[in-house]
Amino acid sequence: MDFRISGGSPSSSSTSSTDPHNSSTSHHHHQNGGADSSRNNSSDPMHSWWESISKARSRIHLLSNILPFDDCAAVAPLTVLADSDRPARSLLLSQPAYYAVSTSLSVPSAGSGEDPLCHWLYDTFLCGDTDLRLVVLSFIPLLCSLYLSRIHSSSSTSTPSLSGFEAVLLALYSAETKARGGKPILISIPDLSQPSLYHTPRTPIPSKPTAGSSVNQSRPSVGVLSPPLEPQIAVKSTKRASIVGVALECYYKQISQMPSWSKVDFCRFAADWAGQDCPCVSELDENYERSENFSNGFSDNSRAIEIEDVSEELSKLEIEESSEDSKPKGVRIPLPWELLQPVLRIIGHCLLGPLNAEDVKNAASVAVKRLYARAQHDLVPQAILATRSLVQLDRRAREAAKVAAATNATSNVNTPSKAKKPEILLVSK
Repeated sequence: MDFRISGGSPSSSSTSSTDPHNSSTSHHHHQNGGADSSRNNSSDPMHSWWESISKARSRIHLLSNILPFDDCAAVAPLTVLADSDRPARSLLLSQPAYYAVSTSLSVPSAGSGEDPLCHWLYDTFLCGDTDLRLVVLSFIPLLCSLYLSRIHSSSSTSTPSLSGFEAVLLALYSAETKARGGKPILISIPDLSQPSLYHTPRTPIPSKPTAGSSVNQSRPSVGVLSPPLEPQIAVKSTKRASIVGVALECYYKQISQMPSWSKVDFCRFAADWAGQDCPCVSELDENYERSENFSNGFSDNSRAIEIEDVSEELSKLEIEESSEDSKPKGVRIPLPWELLQPVLRIIGHCLLGPLNAEDVKNAASVAVKRLYARAQHDLVPQAILATRSLVQLDRRAREAAKVAAATNATSNVNTPSKAKKPEILLVSK
């Protein structure tokens, strides 16, 4: 079994182009038979639905054969998921299946070109089914962490074979390159010298430009969010960060469909990528706690209550070291901007997404603090501004949630309870 990044079959294309006699007959045949059948299949929603169900069930049964036999507790739920009404969606939302695949990917021998699980991820992503692609995307944080950790932790002489991981990453990169069509992703930056739509200008602005003014001053400037992507057939060391960053961009586009355990794993990996042996994270929390205590003119009792509340909130942000020690974690890696930018986008969603669970927000809070400390040490202005903004937004969101909870608790205590009406007993005479 070989990985095919290009997608098309060169033999079929060359045969149809070099034989003009066969091309006419095949063209007539496709017009009469193949086109009619494909048109009928695409117009029939029941046929497309059943085809998607059959494809998902076959992929799940193949996955159950790939997983090791000693993990019977994880293989059994897979057969149950295959019999559901939406097997691909059930596989995506199955936490035991996620951890079973994660355990198999974390084996030191995984990631090679002969790894059957990498072949399964590669073929599942290229099958074209939307729900099955979401299943593959849910494992992208783990795959990127394992790939980058092994690349940067091993020496140049003992670099392991990770062609299986690279093939999956190149499949995502090729799909995104084809979707963009060689065009960059642009954003419009408004002109801050012009008044906002929500404010009334103090001085009226002339409708026509004067002789000394320029017309381009009122036009918004255009910024390049992502440059055009060049097709890649291999993961070179100079393009590695860009390819992994594009794979994380694909994950970010579907992040609202991703399960919470996948988001938590990504935040923990991002925290490990930033480095976890830096005292700047605890100093950042201590400075914030000290500024909050001295900036408010409360009594000593109120300050004690505030300190207890802050310490309780900070204790919630600590990474639990119970069952997570057995899971693989990343190592400190280089973080160029093409890799750090999608990482911060994903963390921003995990921090501020209103439907995210608390464990997702807490893991993202720890990750962004460590990334902010890493940016300060590396002296990268873009990274410092971005991570500092996320830290501030996280604090304001937590303060607003704390004030709202205190207000609700106070209103519940002060609200008088309604007097119960006396019970009227009907007595028959």
